[in-house]
Amino acid sequence: MHSRDKIRNIAIIAHVDHGKTTLVDQLLRQSGTFRDNEQLQERAMDSNDIERERGITILAKNTAINYKDTLINIVDTPGHADFGGEVERIMKMVDGVLLVVDAFEGCMPQTKFVLRKALQQGLTPVVVVNKIDRPAARPAEVIDEVLELFIELEASDDQLEFPVVYASGLNGIAGNSPDDLKETMEPLYEMILDRIPSPKENPDEPLQFLVTLLDYNEYLGRIAIGRVNRGRIRQGQVVAVIDREGAVKQARIEKLFGFQGLKRIEVEEAAAGDIVAIAGLKEINIGETIADPANPEALPVLAIDEPTLQMTFLVNNSPFVGREGKWVTSRKLRERLFKEIETDVSLRVEETDSPDAFVVSGRGELHLGILIENMRREGFELQVSMPEVIMKVVDGVKCEPIERLLIDVPEESMGAVMESLGTRKAEMVNMINNGNGQVRLEFLIPARGLIGYRTNFLTLTRGYGVMNHAFDNYGPVISGQVGGRHQGVLIASETGKSTMYGMLSVEDRGILFLEPGLDVYEGMIVGEHTRDTDIIVNICKEKALNNIRTANKEDTVKLKSPRLMSLEEALEYLNDDELCEITPKSIRLRKKVLNKSERDRAEKQRRVAAESGV
Repeated sequence: MHSRDKIRNIAIIAHVDHGKTTLVDQLLRQSGTFRDNEQLQERAMDSNDIERERGITILAKNTAINYKDTLINIVDTPGHADFGGEVERIMKMVDGVLLVVDAFEGCMPQTKFVLRKALQQGLTPVVVVNKIDRPAARPAEVIDEVLELFIELEASDDQLEFPVVYASGLNGIAGNSPDDLKETMEPLYEMILDRIPSPKENPDEPLQFLVTLLDYNEYLGRIAIGRVNRGRIRQGQVVAVIDREGAVKQARIEKLFGFQGLKRIEVEEAAAGDIVAIAGLKEINIGETIADPANPEALPVLAIDEPTLQMTFLVNNSPFVGREGKWVTSRKLRERLFKEIETDVSLRVEETDSPDAFVVSGRGELHLGILIENMRREGFELQVSMPEVIMKVVDGVKCEPIERLLIDVPEESMGAVMESLGTRKAEMVNMINNGNGQVRLEFLIPARGLIGYRTNFLTLTRGYGVMNHAFDNYGPVISGQVGGRHQGVLIASETGKSTMYGMLSVEDRGILFLEPGLDVYEGMIVGEHTRDTDIIVNICKEKALNNIRTANKEDTVKLKSPRLMSLEEALEYLNDDELCEITPKSIRLRKKVLNKSERDRAEKQRRVAAESGV
């Protein structure tokens, strides 16, 4: 067991894509934690397939590095505001933070969100200006931006005196000034040892341990990860578990693990300041305290950010149900959703009057999109409704979530972007022109105005725009139409296979969403109409076979490229009378009511009810 002054616990904070996971890779490589013949995967901390594909960190993870006989525990935090539930808890595990900022992009809204949490906890910051080798790097301005951000977030005088290390995680170099970089990460290791405080020494007081993260292992069951706040903890020890309501029950610690590199190693004992994993506590949950049975004192319960967006998850009832997935029943869907809330504290699942529908609330489209993507990869088939923001009553006033939106756009796209955001009730609060043809605009916008905006934004900026947003506050509901889709859709009139002939006959009506030769069913959405009304089309039509040859040979006819949607785009596209059917192999958009005459009847009833004020 390390003496307390030979331990450093730090969280690493950065905006999405500012290079923190690559930086951790270098710290692991250069510390000698791995043997020469051991293969270290690129972006070793991103263990989940989706994290690797998208280059984002979703789940907080921890690793440990030995440097000059000091154990440095590094906890990687998600940079995306949708995963704020993770961030809140990590700050309880550490004594300092490494703030990684891109030497060109500077501070971003998600950085601000996570940093605010760290400064409120009184943690000691070290700033790393990463990607210093970028051709357009502007380290001096970025440091000024960081200082302004610290002042805005009401950092203490000590926190404002933050040290700075300049680095390139990709090249594994660092230094205390941009012009004096060493060929190793040594200046960064030294700064961590010098400036980040070691944990408090109180091993003889009664045990307290806060469960911050949960993992699951088929052999060991639930594994509780966190930091020993005070006292000591041993394998085989009987402990008191205090739940979030204050109820106490006894349990026994079967196995205790410390961390080395990316591996867990079994240890006999741990003391205050150690970050460990505990197995053997069957029903342990995040936010609970493990304490001394003779003196069971709970640590403060963690405050968790409220969800701002909800969707209804339904059992798949489309004509193609069960073709592609393993899990299609409501029992399996219910089990999977309730399993998710055991490890994701910022997710809520509520049952409805129907056993086949569940209302799932999360921190944003990305948060819910990742859950759906994980489920389809596991073999689930399900349907989801349009995302809706969660309204709240504050002091008798109905309020909605407002997001702070930061966008970087080329100057020539600025007018179109500002106009499109104006229709979504966005209010501009800041504009910075860097003089390099790029403009940074800052807006406050209702969260519902952002639903479905990303695709429109990329079209307006021809793919050159970058947008980021983070929850700002709850404000009074803004009246009038905010966002939403203005185009109608093309709806399949029958079940069958899409044909080239059928698709050519309707392509002048709008943009198609699929290719020839695919199975479609009645009521499925197959394209977007050029007007704001829905129309029924037959894309399964076969050409009548006869022996008359036409002058224009068919092989010269070419179908326009269809618009193929990703999961996020499909979720953003939905209207309130539509569903998205998700299976391991397909994403299909459909009307809630598949049959046209039944749809017309339902619409008529809705109109009558609206007119009579019901």
